[in-house]
Amino acid sequence: MSLHTATIDWSLEAGADFARGRYSRAHRLSFDGGVTALASASPSVVPLPWSDPAGVDPEELFVAALSSCHMLTFLDLARRAGFLISRYTDQAEGLMTKNDQGAHWVSTVTLRPDIVFDGAAPDDAALEALHDAAHHACFIANSVRTAVRVEAALTPQPV
Repeated sequence: MSLHTATIDWSLEAGADFARGRYSRAHRLSFDGGVTALASASPSVVPLPWSDPAGVDPEELFVAALSSCHMLTFLDLARRAGFLISRYTDQAEGLMTKNDQGAHWVSTVTLRPDIVFDGAAPDDAALEALHDAAHHACFIANSVRTAVRVEAALTPQPV
């Protein structure tokens, strides 16, 4: 068992009107390793100027957490299977929709890993099996009910 923490820090700016919803949603996220990031509600959820498009929003963090967990798990499984990887890039995206009760939720996250293997690369079936195993072993994917799709691409090593 392990404990993972984040500190979220927001304060009302001078002149803001909290009661009427006219306040900044920008805040800071701090993590135990020392990283601090600007965060905000998404402008698609809270209109400007009350959101800050420069900040990472919770939906992006959710997508990034799923993508990062999948990648880290995949890299380990591929290494154990004897494959060498020099690059892994994922253009992940999350789709927010409404559920049957009308509540918004990130209903689907699509991962699009593009992997450069050094030397021998797995065939299509082995690559799919590695991604499937990574998905089922990913701690974050095991923690959510959102559908997570993997649309992997294989990039040949440059010659």
